[in-house]
Amino acid sequence: MSHFLSKLGNISKKPLFRLVTVAALGSGVLYSNANNDSCSEDIRFHVSLSLTTRQDLLLVPWCVPLFSFGSLLPAVGKDPFPLHFSRVAPATGSSADTDSQFPTDGCSNCSRCFTRDTIANAAAKVGPAVVNLSVPKGIYGVTMGKSIGSGTIIDPDGTILTCAHVVVDFQGVRASSKGNIEVTMQDGRTFEGTVVNADLHSDIAIVKIKTKTSLPAAKLGVSNELRPGDWVIALGCPLSLQNTVTAGIVSCVDRKSSDLGLGGMRREYLQTDCPINVGNSGGPLVNMDGEVVGVNNMKALAADGLSFSVPIDSVIKIIDHFKKRGRVVRPWLGLKMIDLNALIIAQLKERDSSFPNVDRGVLVPMVTPGSPADCAGFRPGDVVTEFDGKPVGSIKEIIDLMDDKVGIPIKVVVKRAMNAVTTLTVTPEEANPDM
Repeated sequence: MSHFLSKLGNISKKPLFRLVTVAALGSGVLYSNANNDSCSEDIRFHVSLSLTTRQDLLLVPWCVPLFSFGSLLPAVGKDPFPLHFSRVAPATGSSADTDSQFPTDGCSNCSRCFTRDTIANAAAKVGPAVVNLSVPKGIYGVTMGKSIGSGTIIDPDGTILTCAHVVVDFQGVRASSKGNIEVTMQDGRTFEGTVVNADLHSDIAIVKIKTKTSLPAAKLGVSNELRPGDWVIALGCPLSLQNTVTAGIVSCVDRKSSDLGLGGMRREYLQTDCPINVGNSGGPLVNMDGEVVGVNNMKALAADGLSFSVPIDSVIKIIDHFKKRGRVVRPWLGLKMIDLNALIIAQLKERDSSFPNVDRGVLVPMVTPGSPADCAGFRPGDVVTEFDGKPVGSIKEIIDLMDDKVGIPIKVVVKRAMNAVTTLTVTPEEANPDM
C-alpha cells in the first residue's frame, strides 16, 4: 500500500491533478486533491465506502471479481467484497429466475435480455414437442427407402404440424398420403401417424397420432412482431439426427415467393440464416421466448445462410380453414397488384403527370380477362385506396380483408388518371387449386 501511495504522491506534483475512482456496487469513492499552486508532499486521501450486506449482493446475478483491494476491505464470512464484477447467467435451478434478473438494456421485460442461456432455454421449451417423421418412399408399391422430415406437436392430443411435401404426394388437386408415418419423439417413444389435412400452396399439413397420455405441446407465437436481426432457432431432425438445434437471425420478414422464382399464388416467407438441411422440413422456427413463429420448409441450394419458413400467422389461418372446411379456401379477383411507396409514386408521376395524387395504395398494372375484377370494371392503372370499407396500402392488407369471402360482394374504391375516383363492386371466386 505504501508503494501505491508513494506513486500517487509523485504524480500529484503535477498541477491541476484530480484522481477519482468510483466503485459502483460498493458506492465507494477514492480521491486525491492537490493545491494548484503548490507541489507540497502533504497529500491527503479520502475513502468513503457504503457496503451492502452479503445477502443483498448474492441476490444480484453477478460474480467473478476483476479488481479488488483484497485484504484492505472488510470481509463478511471468508471473502472480501470485490469492487468490480462481470455478469454471467445464473445456474439452472438457482433461485435467481428470469423475472429477478437485472435487465442489461433498461427494459422491464427480462426475456428480452440475451444471456448465455437464452438459446438453450428457448430450445428446452419447444424441444420435447419436436418429432422426427419417417415416411416410406417407393413406386408401384415397392419401398425404395424412407423420406425424412420433422414436425411439432401443437396439441397434447397428438396433433402435429409439419410440411405437406414431407407426408403427402400431390397430383393436380388430389393429395395422397405417402404411407404410414412413423413418428419418433425426443424421448424415444414411437407412434404411427396419419395425415389429416394438407395444403399444396402453403406446404402445410396436419398429422395426427393416437395416444392415451397427454403429449408435450409447443406454444404458437406471433410472426408479425419479428424484425430483421431478431434471434431465432431452428429445431428438427436433419439427416435423421434427432434433437438438433441451430441458431441464427431473421434476415427478412416478408420475402415474396416471386423473389424466389416461385410461380402460382403469392406467398410470403420468413428468411433466416439458420442452417437447415434435408430432414429439417416441417420443424419449428422458434423465437427467444420459446414460441413457434414459423415452419421451416426450404433452403437455397448451394448457398449458405438462405433458409425460409412459413410464418406462423399464415399457418394459424390455414389451420382455421382446415377446421372449418377441411381445406383452404382462397378467393380470387384476377388482379396483378404492386405495393406503392413514396419513391414509386414519385417515379410514376414523373413518367405520367396524369397519375393520381395518392400517398399510399396498391397499383393494378394488369387485369385478367374474364376474371371477377374484369367483370367489376377494373382497369390497368387503377390505384386501390379502399377495400371493403378500409384504407389499404399493401397487397397483404387486401388479402387479409378478403380472407375467405368467396361469393360475397366487396366494395372497392380506386383512383384513376387525373384523380378520378370510382367505386367498384367485385365478387371474388374461389381460386383454381391448379394455379
